[in-house]
Amino acid sequence: MTVHYLPAYAPGLNPVEQVWSHLKRTALANLAALTLDELTHAVRTGLRGIQHRPALRSAFLAHTGLEIHPAPT
Repeated sequence: MTVHYLPAYAPGLNPVEQVWSHLKRTALANLAALTLDELTHAVRTGLRGIQHRPALRSAFLAHTGLEIHPAPT
């Protein structure tokens, strides 16, 4: 295992920041949720859409410039 020390706050290196950005531009765009349940439903629906798009998930990781290397066996 290789340890990479990252800055305390590095949104550019966090793929989750890309996920939230995508959700805000798609599933949550123009949403005026009246209840927490309505917001929760919209977020879950948006995340499900991302879950079924492997190329999109890969793009979020690629945007960070980081790579995943499987551990040697």
